[in-house]
Amino acid sequence: MIFTEPRSAGIRHELARLPGVLGVEPFRSVPARLRFEHRTKRIDLTGLPSDGELRRLVDEKLRPVRLPASGVLLTRKLGELLHVKPGELITASVLEGTRPVHALMVAGSVDEPVGIGAYMDLHALNRLMREEGSISGAYLEVDAHDATALYLALKHLPAVGAIAFRDAVLRSFNQILDRSMRTVSIIEVLFACVIAFGVVYNSARIALSERGNELASLRVLGFTRREVTWLLLGEQALLTVLAIPVGFALGIWTAWLLVRRLSTELYRIPLVLHSATFSFSVLIILIAALLSGMLVARRIDQLDLVAVLKSRE
Repeated sequence: MIFTEPRSAGIRHELARLPGVLGVEPFRSVPARLRFEHRTKRIDLTGLPSDGELRRLVDEKLRPVRLPASGVLLTRKLGELLHVKPGELITASVLEGTRPVHALMVAGSVDEPVGIGAYMDLHALNRLMREEGSISGAYLEVDAHDATALYLALKHLPAVGAIAFRDAVLRSFNQILDRSMRTVSIIEVLFACVIAFGVVYNSARIALSERGNELASLRVLGFTRREVTWLLLGEQALLTVLAIPVGFALGIWTAWLLVRRLSTELYRIPLVLHSATFSFSVLIILIAALLSGMLVARRIDQLDLVAVLKSRE
């Protein structure tokens, strides 16, 4: 919940008396321009309670990060844009109120997949702004049964500028993903399966075309159809098994490269590797190899030994 303008800290007690409110954690947000050397970035400097539970900051391994008593925490992407590291000083020019300018030490970094930001202890930000505990909004812990009544109560408060329910935001986000990303992913997986089968089958067909004379000669010398088939398909099976780890390495490198290229100020996509992804890939390759082997074995059984031996290389 965000107020139309900064309010005194006492308003949190009024919020706590609203229907269904189980907890209140205020925050302060001010626009500021951060500068390090010749690089600048305009962001919202956010102050949070050091003991807050409703709005947690985490690092790249999703471990909670505590707000320092002094200094500022930058998102990892913002630190990269400013080329600043923990322990260095940045200049913060506040673009609100008396527009104070302060030098702040970068105390660490946090990792967020959407947007960029800077975070401070709420009391430290109030001191920086020379305020008596002003807040810009609050995070509310709400009883799900009273969510509708709370929404109606907040909607009629003139001091409230915006309201967002976490469940509604997540539901909307998932619906967007279901409509777009899932359809695209299914199409890409189907194309990948077709390409995998085509590559494996093509390799076996080329091997059969190149060694047709040799296989026919072995048949004439007394080798059975099964022995000739295993001779060709065994080699293809060995090549397929050796190619799987190479394909995994190329796939991981390609995914890492795409993640790096798609990392912007607006959003970041983490590189997450699941064992199920590799298992599914191996299963598709094995199925493609099995089907290709069956088709090639059928062609080996239909070899015209006389015609093959008469053909010129």
